[in-house]
Amino acid sequence: MTLRKLFGTDGIRGEANVWPMTADTMIRVAAAAGRHFTRGDHRHRVIIGKDTRLSGYLIEPALTAGFVSVGMDVILTGPMPTPAIAMLTRTLRADLGVVISASHNPYSDNGVKFFGPDGYKLSDDIEAEIESNLDATTPIAAADKLGRARRLDDAEGRYIEFVKATFPRRLRLDGLKIVVDCANGAAYRMAPAVLWELGADVVTVGVEPDGFNINHDCGATHPAVLQSQVVAHNADLGIALDGDADRLQMVDEHGTLVDGDQVMGLIARSWREENKLTGGCVTATVMSNLGLERYLGGLGLGLIRASVGDRYVLEAMRANGCNLGGEQSGHIILTDYATTGDGLVAALQVLAVIAGAGKPASEVLQVFSPLPQILKNVRFANGGKPLEAATVKDAIAAAEAQLKGSGRILVRKSGTEPLVRVMAEGEDETLVGRVVDDVAAAIAAASR
Repeated sequence: MTLRKLFGTDGIRGEANVWPMTADTMIRVAAAAGRHFTRGDHRHRVIIGKDTRLSGYLIEPALTAGFVSVGMDVILTGPMPTPAIAMLTRTLRADLGVVISASHNPYSDNGVKFFGPDGYKLSDDIEAEIESNLDATTPIAAADKLGRARRLDDAEGRYIEFVKATFPRRLRLDGLKIVVDCANGAAYRMAPAVLWELGADVVTVGVEPDGFNINHDCGATHPAVLQSQVVAHNADLGIALDGDADRLQMVDEHGTLVDGDQVMGLIARSWREENKLTGGCVTATVMSNLGLERYLGGLGLGLIRASVGDRYVLEAMRANGCNLGGEQSGHIILTDYATTGDGLVAALQVLAVIAGAGKPASEVLQVFSPLPQILKNVRFANGGKPLEAATVKDAIAAAEAQLKGSGRILVRKSGTEPLVRVMAEGEDETLVGRVVDDVAAAIAAASR
């Protein structure tokens, strides 16, 4: 397999206007992807959506030029959540879907991720093949075979109606005051519209994007704003999305944060009671709390752990017949409705339980008691290999020995940043903190 230099765990990502997120590279990436997905004699089409960051104005026309150059017609949606592009790729029978977004990263970064005609993210093998063909010059379309580009004017409306259709028809959100934080990102118009049309009293946060403020002190990765706003407005609960709206965090009426593990536990119990849960299991990642695993076990359900990254969660879901999976960070995948994480669809499943129960969010959202869990990120120089140091390996082995039988430790490199993530959890919080500090210190020393 060709060495992958561009693609990471979720497409291509980097600093805007710096390799690889430059116009010339994006033209070549689009042309290579277009060549790969040009099969048959029909007019081939690609759908391109983006979030609200400034560099989308650079990357969108570059991708458009690349696709048009190999004869693909381009459909542009403007700001649109990642799951919306996955959905539109399927429903419009497109050959490829593209999202321009760096998800939860700051405005200065950007990225591109691809969906195949089935609406699923591309496999590692397909991404590697696209990358290996970046420098190919043929076949380029003849002058009379070039593609065309057009805007899809009703993209927002299509997605809004799709999302609303996932909410039970027998229920309404009347009487619920909901704060929604859209992170100044792709769902800044659609998320409030969905909640309001379903009957909620909506308070909005993060709905004034200016190209620079996406994810800045707001959204799913900065939930403190949502927590304070829920309390200040005496709201029933809060919903926070990230920049491309595939991630969800929730807050109860007291401002208490509810992470993806609690959301998965709640949906699992609800779907099990309604005979909707398939596979007898939930798929999560190695980062999910042991408390979730124990809670699901008490329901007679299994927990399958996948590598970090919603694409790997989805692969494990499909392999094991699960229709519910996700990440502690809030990527929740519900394959009855979507082929990728969808923060708004997941929120509606939770809201359905709250609306049906007629109880405060605090009594519904906390379904299990998590074990103490501590995560530290240790930055290292690009190109460094701190996990190969003998001192780091010894520190990890010592931590595993101390936690044996009462917890676990996980050490992994980030797929999107030069970070090593050190996570431990167990019944003794003091011990958990100590082993995380010891391993993090060893990594920091090896990175100097």
